[in-house]
Amino acid sequence: MSEETGLSQQEYREMEENPIFIKALDFSIRIVNLYKVLRDERKENVMSKQILRSGTSIGANISEAIAAESTEDFIHKLCISLKEANETKYWILLLHRTGYLTDPEYKSLITDCQELRKLMGAIISTTKRNHQS
Repeated sequence: MSEETGLSQQEYREMEENPIFIKALDFSIRIVNLYKVLRDERKENVMSKQILRSGTSIGANISEAIAAESTEDFIHKLCISLKEANETKYWILLLHRTGYLTDPEYKSLITDCQELRKLMGAIISTTKRNHQS
């Protein structure tokens, strides 16, 4: 077990092999790169910080869900992640409507965000249903 993170090698492997974790990590990388462009090239400093926070929080909460202590904790962490994805969707839309995102950037980001939202929603629903059985 790593003293710094408290995660075992097994838990790291589980995260690295988890499809929704990988999708969220890739999305977070896109969000970090978008933040850099918005800040450095498009000189936008307020909304860019908001989308950086919410967009990277999606994956952070998914990683917490993977290491959850119980089914209830797993569901709770994924619900937080879903809320962050909903907020990120709002910032993507606002950045597009205010001219900071081009149509292709918007379409690509919103598609990825929607995919994550759908996956999390399905996982939450299935987990709740299976937990009640």
